[in-house]
Amino acid sequence: MIGTSHAGPGGRGARPHDDRPDAATQTFLAHRNLLFTVAYEMLGSAADAEDVLQETWLRWAGVDLATVRDQRAYLVRITTRQALTRLRTLGRRKESYVGPWLPEPLLTSPDVAEDVELAESVSMAMLLVLETLKPVERAVFVLRDVFDFGYDEIAEAVDKSPAAVRQIAHRAREHVAARRPRAGASADDVRGALDAFQRAVETGDVQSLVDVLAPDVVLLGDGGGVKQAVPRPIVGVDKVARLLAGGLGRLSEQLSLQPVQVNGHPALVVRLDGELDSVVAMRIDDGLVTGLYAVRNPEKLARMGHEHVLSR
Repeated sequence: MIGTSHAGPGGRGARPHDDRPDAATQTFLAHRNLLFTVAYEMLGSAADAEDVLQETWLRWAGVDLATVRDQRAYLVRITTRQALTRLRTLGRRKESYVGPWLPEPLLTSPDVAEDVELAESVSMAMLLVLETLKPVERAVFVLRDVFDFGYDEIAEAVDKSPAAVRQIAHRAREHVAARRPRAGASADDVRGALDAFQRAVETGDVQSLVDVLAPDVVLLGDGGGVKQAVPRPIVGVDKVARLLAGGLGRLSEQLSLQPVQVNGHPALVVRLDGELDSVVAMRIDDGLVTGLYAVRNPEKLARMGHEHVLSR
């Protein structure tokens, strides 16, 4: 892992032995959060995003900075190309994935939620929409609609002409618009729905769950074949409420729930006997829970110990 003077600054807090980063290192560190966010939005995996940053650094370290006009754009171009390569590999890996695949949840700081556009773009619901795009469409949409890069800059990153990029962006935008989540709720509505949901789960009160779930609520679970999870989406308030009240109610004495911010949105960390068991991210609209995304795959929970800094 990058984190020493020999490997570079991909890890947090890395510095050369003389404690004074060179120009390439300073630039990389200045844009690291942006590069991670780009890679994560393209891949839905923090582990793979970190690997992309490793590869980006190795290529950036060999660049003659005097030949680079826009260092930020150049770094994003490297990151995008590496992420596209990995995205195709991930597609093959997902074909053999056991059960539903969900993005890797990220514990995020309050400032991510305050940037409404950024929070929406990294929400579990939006990342699942982005999964339905082709790799180049996803890259173009992320760079244009989330990070506002110009068509010429994107064209260099994805090896297409600017005219082709405009067409791809239009097609991807229409695709996302037809599937994207509804407009988000107010902070008060979100807080109220999260509190009501937590109380209902902790008490196992089916009626209270019914009251806080939208009629068309969808529950998705990701155990990765390692932990038990729902094998297919559960749709509808009655089915979801009964499943939650029955399954979690039996574990009430060992169960603890902690409200957190995951991917810029409300979520619950679930612990059994004090051990991290799962993360349940939520989509809340008009004061009701419309989406529940339960991640139990231990590999996807390995980074829940610290907050991630995302930026545009």
